[in-house]
Amino acid sequence: MAKFRQIVCVDNTRLTAPALEKLSQYSEQEVKIFNDYPTNKDEIINRIGDADCLLVSWKTTIDKEIIENANALKYIGMCCSLIDKTSANVNIDAAEERKIVVKGVKDYGDEGVVEFIFAELISLAKGLRKHQWKSIQTELKGKTLGIIGFGTVGQMVAKVAIAFGMNVLYFSRTRKRDAETANLKYVNLSELLSKSDVISTHLPRKTKLLSKDEFALIKPNAVFINTSVGVTFDEDSMYDWVKKEGNYAIFDHDGAFGLNQLEKYPNIIYSPKTSGMTDAAFERLSDKVIQNLTTFISNSNI
Repeated sequence: MAKFRQIVCVDNTRLTAPALEKLSQYSEQEVKIFNDYPTNKDEIINRIGDADCLLVSWKTTIDKEIIENANALKYIGMCCSLIDKTSANVNIDAAEERKIVVKGVKDYGDEGVVEFIFAELISLAKGLRKHQWKSIQTELKGKTLGIIGFGTVGQMVAKVAIAFGMNVLYFSRTRKRDAETANLKYVNLSELLSKSDVISTHLPRKTKLLSKDEFALIKPNAVFINTSVGVTFDEDSMYDWVKKEGNYAIFDHDGAFGLNQLEKYPNIIYSPKTSGMTDAAFERLSDKVIQNLTTFISNSNI
């Protein structure tokens, strides 16, 4: 069986222990495994060294300069979602110029994200913790959920919402006509914002759709949720919106990534945990990363 000469996990890839152990089967030299996150480019370049296989999480940026200094690289395995070039933390164009193959994964932490969204919504509706949405306990049934971004997670959220008796509106760059029903309708962004009681964004990293004008359209006493990787909105505009009485914002760790003033706003509900990173999600992530790697080996002449 063909092998890489050197595999390096340049940061905390979140692969399971069995997956990390399995990597040794595909590397002639001992696999280099780092369990923290490098703080600068020089550190990343030094960690990669003369490795021909790089595994990296979403938290470390592999830019053009780093790729140009990694002379032996043949393969980059992103231990995170790869949706498109724009949202990737790896400069795929630079990699392609060097004929380096880049592979990512998707659909590994979705179940945990969906559970988080509805756990927090139900807690807010029932007043189970610090916050209570209305003056008395309320139900999700009959309320309208607006979903911005209708990929895999958005569609999963829609199904659960409909099961709770909610009406669902969605806005996406690609309309999914086959999914639409009496309780699931496609609308433009302005209509979604003005009609939804709850708004949940599911967008690629680095995508910002909501600014001051969009937040001004949201009806009073609404709930805004972001579990996308990184903010999907203008930070100051969101703060101005959430400080109004009756408005609430819900974020997990990834959804609040880059925000610095959460503690100043009592109506922001924040979890420091990445909601999609469950035990099952780590296993799915690991399986897909290993499968990508073995497929590359099988189809190449390394």
